[in-house]
Amino acid sequence: MKTLSNGSVMSRAILVTGGAGYVGSHTVAALLERDNEQDLEIVVVDNLINAHKENGQKKPEAIKIIEEMTNQTIQFYDVDIRDADALSKIFETHSIDCVIHFAALKAVGESVQKPLEYYQANIAGTCTLFEVMRKYSVYKLVYSSSCTVYGEPERLPINETHPTGRGLTSPYGKSKYFCEEIMKDLCTSDSKWMVISLRYFNPVGAHISGRIGEDPAGIPNNLMPYISQVAVGRLKELLVFGNDYPTVDGTGVRDYIHVSDLADGHVKAVKLFSQIGFSGFHAVNLGTGAGYSVLQMVSAFEAASGCKIPYRIVGRRAGDIAANYADVSLSHKLLGWRATRTLHDMCNDTWRWQRNNPNGFKKS
Repeated sequence: MKTLSNGSVMSRAILVTGGAGYVGSHTVAALLERDNEQDLEIVVVDNLINAHKENGQKKPEAIKIIEEMTNQTIQFYDVDIRDADALSKIFETHSIDCVIHFAALKAVGESVQKPLEYYQANIAGTCTLFEVMRKYSVYKLVYSSSCTVYGEPERLPINETHPTGRGLTSPYGKSKYFCEEIMKDLCTSDSKWMVISLRYFNPVGAHISGRIGEDPAGIPNNLMPYISQVAVGRLKELLVFGNDYPTVDGTGVRDYIHVSDLADGHVKAVKLFSQIGFSGFHAVNLGTGAGYSVLQMVSAFEAASGCKIPYRIVGRRAGDIAANYADVSLSHKLLGWRATRTLHDMCNDTWRWQRNNPNGFKKS
């Protein structure tokens, strides 16, 4: 903790970059809902590229709603992590103990079209964050990584010993891989660094309250919000990218994980930092260990929502692979974590959020 000139002590703070986005906001909610420490302060940094703020409001909708749900205050800064001076002011203002780093561009297909934007945001931004952390002697980091670092799987299920960086199919996946390599080098250079890189599979679902969920700008790049927007009438039909993969029905297979399970994984990761002797770089898969195809997800959502989802098969999307799903045994062992929510929970909670918020976080 930091002691001020008047003798008062500042609360221990967790800095959450990208904390107004989909996974970030659910993790902020989980931290506040599950942590009993009265002196814990949550500080959120987000440039709002994937978050919504109503005109005249100081905080984005997701953050305001979490404050209402938890009856706690969240410190929010509309800052881009590439702005070192603005980040430094935040570290000077708050007693940052550790960082959970979500802030990044995240669409596989879009990254193929806009590689420079992805490398600038995801790699340059991350390096700036690390420089500021080092400047203020903050060495604890939970990193939002991705199963895309594995590239085209050599074997299924994928565990953490699977090679990374080989045959990567998108600048997005490459950016996550490059950042992991940077973090490994940091940990080698200085034993004070403690890094947990959480390799997500495919987050879906929404908070059980139905008040926060996934609200992508423009046409969704991810499957579940695309399905739910078709169900609620915002989109005419679902586009299915390819039906000629070597899978159960020709459509891509993914390991879908409920976003609230994913958020719980971050809470568990933060608690690892307090263990005596914990240090260095650790990569951990977060998934369920089961794969579902696009058409299986459509069927499951129709059953949960009672809505028919019209879809149309189109060509494969650049950067996509046939199938991937996780071996999650390390997450059980290291974090004491496992996914508990079912595919029905994922679909049901998504539908509750979308039905209650047909325009997402926008008021109209």
